[in-house]
Amino acid sequence: MRLGMLARIDELPALADLGLRSIAWMRFADSVCGPGKSDWQARARGLAAEAKSRDIRISAVGALYANPLDPKQTDHARTTFLRAIEVASEIGTKTVSGFPGAVIRTTMNERGGNPVYEPFEKFIPELLGFWEPIARFAADKGCRIAFEHCPQAGYHLPIMGYNMLAQPATWERLFNATKLQNIGLEFDPSHLVCQFIDPIETIHRFGSRIFHFHAKDAFINEPLLRRYGICHPGVAEHRFPGFGQSNWPEIVHALIRAGYDSDLNIEGWHDPVYRDHPADEKSPMAGRQLEKTGLLMARKLLEPLIVGTE
Repeated sequence: MRLGMLARIDELPALADLGLRSIAWMRFADSVCGPGKSDWQARARGLAAEAKSRDIRISAVGALYANPLDPKQTDHARTTFLRAIEVASEIGTKTVSGFPGAVIRTTMNERGGNPVYEPFEKFIPELLGFWEPIARFAADKGCRIAFEHCPQAGYHLPIMGYNMLAQPATWERLFNATKLQNIGLEFDPSHLVCQFIDPIETIHRFGSRIFHFHAKDAFINEPLLRRYGICHPGVAEHRFPGFGQSNWPEIVHALIRAGYDSDLNIEGWHDPVYRDHPADEKSPMAGRQLEKTGLLMARKLLEPLIVGTE
């Protein structure tokens, strides 16, 4: 288990400067290896060689974080994930990650005539209809699919978002409905904390399905919660590890016990204190001193917890 962060593949020098040894390759669709790009095999091998020369492991290829089940996005999403799987197989990375998406439909309320969102669990067959062929293709390439469970809706809650797998209840339905063992999770404790779900107990329940891990914390402002309720800005905030309410030694302990075989990748850009805007938009880490400070503090917390686990 190594410590790294989510970043674009051209951010390898910045990761090395921070002393991080793993990268979750983000924005793959827009990279030099994305769909429609020529000579992607040679480019992928070159990037993998550069990462290796800096002692950085590419733990996952983040294919696409959108809604693949939206008919307007489906073809692009399928093409992107298939290419990401090919690239991952080419460079020896076994995990491809992204959002599973959601089928969003409404029916009219009989009493008031207002639209009502239909429950996501109703659309598990449509979810599997899209993903199982892709997962089979991935299995043939020695890869697996890891779904992130960020709700993608207001107040960090799975209400009218576009992620069917934002809650453990739908994870249960998915895993009971498929026989494919290479469909799993890109776990992020912050999204559970924001829903008052215990991340550690959830790791114990779903550990064998956790293929990748975003190290991000969350904090619940209890006085604000009691005053204004959960749907109020600032009640639930994402934080760097160590500044929220997650028990990181117990999280790592639970991952090791579950046999987790990948890395911890810190997800920045969310902490309201250690966040600033890049001086150079072409290089997301350029000029971001607060962001770097948060990353280094998270590294200081997490690194001792994974010594000897590589």
